[in-house]
Amino acid sequence: MRTYESIFIVHPEVIGDDQVALIDKYKTILSDQAADVLKVENWGTRTLAYMVKKQSKGCFVLVIFDAEPTVIAEYERRMRIDEKVIKFQTVILEGGYVAPPVVEAAPEEAPAEDAEATEAATEVPAEAEAAAEESTEES
Repeated sequence: MRTYESIFIVHPEVIGDDQVALIDKYKTILSDQAADVLKVENWGTRTLAYMVKKQSKGCFVLVIFDAEPTVIAEYERRMRIDEKVIKFQTVILEGGYVAPPVVEAAPEEAPAEDAEATEAATEVPAEAEAAAEESTEES
């Protein structure tokens, strides 16, 4: 299996549930042909650099998947037929897809430690003020 990246532009009048249904339709097309969908990102509506099928805007969708080369022909054929897709491009990712590392949340004990450090920081100036008052009283 090879890793592919596909970007397609959806007609700007397709919004909301229709847009989600269209993206799910293409995910289903890939999974029906034994492809593994690794990532789907909806980049939102953007202005196009030039008019495409009389449209100046479109909603960009990125799909990264593992599939056999024969799957691409059917996937792209369906995109050509669908009037809601105004442009698409599929390329091979030579190095494969590497998922970004998951950043783990800090443990919940850290805020309690920060609170103690804040209290300690506020105590130091109070002690310094008391020492300053004693020195002014002596003078």
